Amino acid sequence: VVDADGRSIPFEALYGEQKAIVVFVRNFLCYTCKEYVEDLAKVPKAFLQEANVRLVVIGQSSYHHIKPFCSLTGYTHEMYVDPQREIYKTLGMKRGEGNNVSVRSPHVKSNMLLGSIRSTWRAMTGPAFDFQGDPAQQGGALILGPGNEVHFLHLDKNRLDHVPINTVLQLAGVKTVNFTNKPQIIHI
Repeated sequence: VVDADGRSIPFEALYGEQKAIVVFVRNFLCYTCKEYVEDLAKVPKAFLQEANVRLVVIGQSSYHHIKPFCSLTGYTHEMYVDPQREIYKTLGMKRGEGNNVSVRSPHVKSNMLLGSIRSTWRAMTGPAFDFQGDPAQQGGALILGPGNEVHFLHLDKNRLDHVPINTVLQLAGVKTVNFTNKPQIIHI
């Protein structure tokens, strides 16, 4: 994988020493990925540190798109790219939409038409007019490490098939997050 400064890092280094939640996004212009990563940004660093877990997002564009995407989403955890999609292919992440588009991510707020229009607008008005990765590539989520241990694997079937973030956090032993804007009710 490649970091925001263009340095190559072995994928294994992300989970070799400690458990890591690794989320592969479709591409940085995908509105569903943007909204999912906006919610990942809400996971407090303290929750991750307490559980000794890393949170990593991997995209499949040029590393030049990492900093603008982090700025756009408010994401401050680790982010890398796999520009040749080698890890995507190795993990068996599919290309194209599955036939079950009724699956709905709880983290996607936009409807398909409005989200697609916003994605296209961001592509057209971006500093370099490019589509920042293969638009047909699907993503997924894993919990790995330490070492070669795989605790969880979810391969997205389509753009709306993200695993709920709290499910992944729970499986990794991290406190969950209230993603709604509703106040939490505490029973005493």
